[in-house]
Amino acid sequence: MAIEERGTRMLTEFREFAMKGNVVDLAVGVIIGAAFGAIVTSLVGDVIMPIIGAVTGGLDFSNYFTPLSSKVTAANLADAKKQGAVLAWGNFLTLTINFIIIAFVLFLVIRAMNKLKRKDEAEPAAPPKPSAEVELLTEIRDLLKKS
Repeated sequence: MAIEERGTRMLTEFREFAMKGNVVDLAVGVIIGAAFGAIVTSLVGDVIMPIIGAVTGGLDFSNYFTPLSSKVTAANLADAKKQGAVLAWGNFLTLTINFIIIAFVLFLVIRAMNKLKRKDEAEPAAPPKPSAEVELLTEIRDLLKKS
């Protein structure tokens, strides 16, 4: 029976840990981050890189590589990797542009959030309602002034 109690206690502790706000917030952040990463990857791969390729004359950076072995004779990156060592600098360039776009978009999001936060902080809070005692004293003062 002691083993069952330990198991139940451990399960209870785990449930308390998993339901803490920070853990749940982190899980939500990871899920949203993964979805955001997929969107940005599509933006870079399907929108930005084709525009860059069109501007540069139809170049596709993802297939740019430098062979590091004389055995590599293929024209595309996938076949070249099968033949030997290659320096895939075009793929690196694509991922670097992807990173820069992600960083810039995150900067814009955080900047907007900070602006909203500053706007909320700038608004003066309404003065707290006076206590019942203060209201009573104010009424007494006003009555004394009238007489």
